[in-house]
Amino acid sequence: MYSIEEAKKLRLDFWEKFGKRCEIHPLLKGKRKKWLLHRTKIKGVVLRFEIGRKDAKVILELGHRSEDKRLQAYEILERYKTIIENGFEKGLVWEFYHQREDSGQEICRIYVLQENVDLHRQNQWPDIFNFFIENMLLLEENFLAVSDILKEELNHE
Repeated sequence: MYSIEEAKKLRLDFWEKFGKRCEIHPLLKGKRKKWLLHRTKIKGVVLRFEIGRKDAKVILELGHRSEDKRLQAYEILERYKTIIENGFEKGLVWEFYHQREDSGQEICRIYVLQENVDLHRQNQWPDIFNFFIENMLLLEENFLAVSDILKEELNHE
C-alpha cells in the first residue's frame, strides 16, 4: 500500500512516462498538440484519459452545467452512434448519467474500457499507454467527424 505522497508521486510518474511514450509514438511524433482533450471548441465537451486501481478508460465526456444542454448533446451523439463507434470492435459504453468521484459533477459519458489494469502495477504501464494512445486516436477521429454537426445543433436550440 502506498502513502498519499507515494501514490501522488506514482500518478505523476505515470503521466510523465505516458507523455514521453507519446513523444516517440509514430502517429504522434512531431505533433505540437498531442491530444484534443479540452480543445473541442464545444462548451462542456472534453476528451479524457482515466486510470485507477481496477481499469483504464478513454472518455468522451459531456459535462455542460445545464442538464438540458448536456442531455441534448448526448442525444445528438446517440444519433451518430455508428460513426462514434466506428473501429471500436466491441463498441463503446454509453452512460447517460454518471457522477464524477473527484468533483461530484453530473455528466454523460461515452467511453472504452480496459479492465484488470492497475495504476500501481508499473509493469502494466506499457499496455495502458498503448490502450490510451490507440483508443484516443480513434475516439478523436470519430468525434471530429461529428463535432461540427454537434456544435451546429447545440447552437440552434
